[in-house]
Amino acid sequence: MAAKKLGMQRGNNEEGFIRPKSSNGLPMSLSRKKMENDIDFSQLPKNVLDTISQKLNFDDLFDFASVCREWRVVKMIYWKKFLESQSPLLVETTSYAKKFYSFYSIPDQRAYLSEMSYFWGLYYCGSSSGYIIMAGANNTLQLMNPFTRKQKIIDISTIRNYLNYCACRVLLAFAKGSSEFVIVASCKSSFSLHVYQSRNSSWVTYIERANPLKVVDFVVLHNIIYVITDKAQVGVLSLNSSSLKFLKLKNTPNITYSFLNLLSCDGKLLVVVFTPGRLLDVYMIDFRTMSYAKLENLGDIALFYSRNKCYALANPRKWGYESNSVYYINCMSIECEVYSGSNNELLKCIVPAGRRRPHRRSSRSRTYWLDWCFRNLHYEVDYSLVE
Repeated sequence: MAAKKLGMQRGNNEEGFIRPKSSNGLPMSLSRKKMENDIDFSQLPKNVLDTISQKLNFDDLFDFASVCREWRVVKMIYWKKFLESQSPLLVETTSYAKKFYSFYSIPDQRAYLSEMSYFWGLYYCGSSSGYIIMAGANNTLQLMNPFTRKQKIIDISTIRNYLNYCACRVLLAFAKGSSEFVIVASCKSSFSLHVYQSRNSSWVTYIERANPLKVVDFVVLHNIIYVITDKAQVGVLSLNSSSLKFLKLKNTPNITYSFLNLLSCDGKLLVVVFTPGRLLDVYMIDFRTMSYAKLENLGDIALFYSRNKCYALANPRKWGYESNSVYYINCMSIECEVYSGSNNELLKCIVPAGRRRPHRRSSRSRTYWLDWCFRNLHYEVDYSLVE
């Protein structure tokens, strides 16, 4: 199994870039100076640079952009297109005392190793807008994007008593046309709900602990943040008035379930209830009739389910996955179970190339898949859409 090393180093400031090193072990700036003394790469035509960049993977693009200013411009132009072409990755970790995090591509059967060991002692909260989100050290959330090497550190001391790090769910979205961002965080044990806005540099609690209203998931669709409760009530989160406004929907299913999943996919808002091999109910919110509509199957959609979150992908064959399928990881092994989106029948189990089928009760060195990571997702919110 081929493995690629991301080579990430820890940044020092609250928001910035994580500086890579060159392949010879020198800081990239020194390696670049040596290279520029040998060859003037800046004179290559733009079409040649574009051709070269399209042959590189996401890690090589950072080295490519470090050669000179002209190459960096090409990388910036190509980067968005590159991310949109990438398939979902699995976040992989180990039960070693000193944990590491890496990534695995099922379609490519390829692992991407990383130097993210400085997350030791932190709790994994999820993946959102391409960022890995961890909590625990000095009452902070640490957000790091291993594909752009940007990071953010957010103080959570004012809401720390509400959060159980092992039961957090976090969403990151950026303000449309701005560098400002929003973080939505909930605790699956206390069902409290909190929102951080960088424009105010502060947290606001929307739902206190022990409130009968229990928000269990949230997602961004058409630049608006939607939430869902354990009773399948769907609402809109207002960033301006710090309130929730629930929709009056017909045909709301009569269920009370703390593991409801709210998804956005291909311009649609979906509600998913899933238990492997036992229960699969998928609904679409029809905004034209303001009602729930139950789907008989997933059609040209694949679901990606983990303990942290359920994701959806339209036209999954483009990225090497099957339509009308549910890809399920149980956070106990490096095994992905694939279920039919029509009858919830187990179709197959995927094990990484070159590895044996895992034993779920193995030694402390056990490696397992923790979550899905969608590199191309970049949630944006528009403050003007909701009062």
